[in-house]
Amino acid sequence: MQKVKPKKGLGQHFLTDLSVAQRIAATLDGYKGTPVLEIGPGMGVLTQYLTGNGHDVTVVELDSESVAYLHEEYPALAAEGRIVEADFLTLDLQKIFGDKAFCVIGNYPYNISSQIFFKVLDYKDQIPCCSGMLQKEVAERLAAKEGTKARGILSVLLQAWYDVEYLFTVSEHVFNPPPKVKSGVIKLTRNTRTSLPCDERLFKTVVKTTFGQRRKTIRNSVRGLIGGSNQPVDSPLLTMRPEQLSVEQFFELTDLVASCRRNEQEA
Repeated sequence: MQKVKPKKGLGQHFLTDLSVAQRIAATLDGYKGTPVLEIGPGMGVLTQYLTGNGHDVTVVELDSESVAYLHEEYPALAAEGRIVEADFLTLDLQKIFGDKAFCVIGNYPYNISSQIFFKVLDYKDQIPCCSGMLQKEVAERLAAKEGTKARGILSVLLQAWYDVEYLFTVSEHVFNPPPKVKSGVIKLTRNTRTSLPCDERLFKTVVKTTFGQRRKTIRNSVRGLIGGSNQPVDSPLLTMRPEQLSVEQFFELTDLVASCRRNEQEA
């Protein structure tokens, strides 16, 4: 069958270096027996190594031309209904996996990579491992530790539930067409945390609010979360900026904000 033409509107950059595809597939070697969902398989360069390594693979692809190609090249997957033509961001994953655990992998489209990881968080109790390739800058951001400029909202939200590793960099010259930037491969491994030691909804709000005003100190950025005249008690956290805080310090900050809110309501 004729090869698929990459479509700019879908952010398609087809990987041509098979050794890179092998290395990405190998990130799931410790999860044999756990179903795998591959996002954006394109022409199946990664799929071939996932199926070859014995994984139970389902692929989700939005591009109808790629879907037709995959049906031709992977008839076994097609026969079992494991080639899903859909937008991953709107897909109900429980219809595919129910309440079972599954891993996520892919050569992720640059234009929706952050949204993909926000959705992974929605299924964090079912996804023990998520790995793959995305724009280098975004990959570095997801893995960024406290004290680094790259740290952001998704860094903290992901690291509350996952150990995030930046594995290796991929040259722009091993894609068709070559992107204008380098790519990075990361791996997320679910940690042992079953719940947060603070209010989870407020934690998300605190993280998003402080990074939304990242040039301000924490004291100034959380004022609007508390309301009224009551302001946070003295704490070293309040003199810092959000990229300086560890996940655990964000838990502490969330409790501090919650306490101030309670005091405000009781005043």
